[in-house]
Amino acid sequence: MGYWNTRGLRGSTLEEMVNLTNEAYREKQLALIQKIPTPITPVELNAKKRTISLAYFEQKSTVDYIGCVQGIPVCFDAKETSRKSLPLQNIHHHQIRFMQDFHNQKGLAFFLVYFKTAGEYFYLPFETFKDYWNKSQKGERKSVPYEAFDKKLQIRSKGKFFLHYLEAMDTYLQNLKKD
Repeated sequence: MGYWNTRGLRGSTLEEMVNLTNEAYREKQLALIQKIPTPITPVELNAKKRTISLAYFEQKSTVDYIGCVQGIPVCFDAKETSRKSLPLQNIHHHQIRFMQDFHNQKGLAFFLVYFKTAGEYFYLPFETFKDYWNKSQKGERKSVPYEAFDKKLQIRSKGKFFLHYLEAMDTYLQNLKKD
């Protein structure tokens, strides 16, 4: 069973930016996206500070976010990397299975990926990720290289939208229509 401790907050800045963007999307009635909390059971508590210093995960999580964008069901995970690639080991099999099932039900599954060293954010479609995952299962590359991220799907900041990923999502959907 997995444990949470102070190192368990990796990616919290990225998630905070996504949370703020999602709130702005809700206010503008563009989307309704909810953060899915990972259920934990506290083991060590600091009563004075009212903090949890050690806990274990009760069950496996699915994705970080789920919701609806203008009638389109979406689910996605936010990942960050300090490498020049997105390591596939950072995405668990049960998450991939959930995203595949979501995709099979005509929902839109994707990743928001932050490359720390480049300071860049990208929309990574599940289909692109899945292609790299399938190849890795056959002994090929175990990561999605930076070069594989479509520059047209780079996520920018715009006003209250710290990570305006809906623009990248729209570009992705427009490209699907063309194909």
